[in-house]
Amino acid sequence: MFKKLVAIEPISLIPSAEERLHDFAHEVVLYNDIPANGDEIVKRIGDADAVLLSYTSTLTADILAQCPHIVYIGMCCSLYSPESANVDIRYANSRGITVTGIRDYGDEGVVEYVVSELVRLMHGFGQPAWQGTAREITGLKVGIVGLGKSGGMIADAMKFFGADIAYFARSEKPAATEKGYRYLPLGDLVEWSDVICCCLNKNTVLLHDEEFRRMGHHKVLFNTGLSPAWDEAPFLQWLSDERNICYCDTLGALGGAHLTRHPRVRCMNVSTGRTIQAFDRLSEKVLANIANYLGE
Repeated sequence: MFKKLVAIEPISLIPSAEERLHDFAHEVVLYNDIPANGDEIVKRIGDADAVLLSYTSTLTADILAQCPHIVYIGMCCSLYSPESANVDIRYANSRGITVTGIRDYGDEGVVEYVVSELVRLMHGFGQPAWQGTAREITGLKVGIVGLGKSGGMIADAMKFFGADIAYFARSEKPAATEKGYRYLPLGDLVEWSDVICCCLNKNTVLLHDEEFRRMGHHKVLFNTGLSPAWDEAPFLQWLSDERNICYCDTLGALGGAHLTRHPRVRCMNVSTGRTIQAFDRLSEKVLANIANYLGE
């Protein structure tokens, strides 16, 4: 059992899961606002040996160095790699601190977002139809950049509606081939696709000048990651063509509020993965990580 467990910011656990945290620590402190800076994070952690956080704060090496009692950090958000994490995992591990995270808890809502926005655009619900007249997803060429869990689910949803699916990933996926999905090099993929869905880890940028040049005109670009999948300058140049449209659910995915004023950007500034069901899945996985660490 931990001596003191602190959630330094809102962690989106359901009430029953918050109550269960008391089974794992003698003292539990939950903060309901985001700390303003690193000094505030250090103050909140204090002498805690266990820390929980979501994706809105960052635990740097400098912060961790000032918190010598920490033995466990539970990320109540996605953890795919040390490079994309908002915790300096390598430094933490060098100090003997265990860092855990979760995966695959909000993907269903993201898939629904992509389907919803694409149907509205294709049919012209509340806006001009993409091809001038209503059309179905059937026969649409959809390219998936990053065929992880959410990318795979989006591909499956698009296939259900009759789209032709191709993808780019770090390696060809036999399971995707069995479904009839074609692997293409990134440049070929963006050139071939009518709709491109970027489903990448945070801080992964794959779309540069060459990719936007080959992407060309009259394309739809979705980004469902936590950060932009592109360099901003060629992205804006691509958007200068009035036939191109970009969809992002959050400002993080888009790259900032300054881009929301662009006439061909559609950003709701809502995390579409944050649903009632997602909070249930998140809570179960966060608690399981703590229990596994403690050997319970």
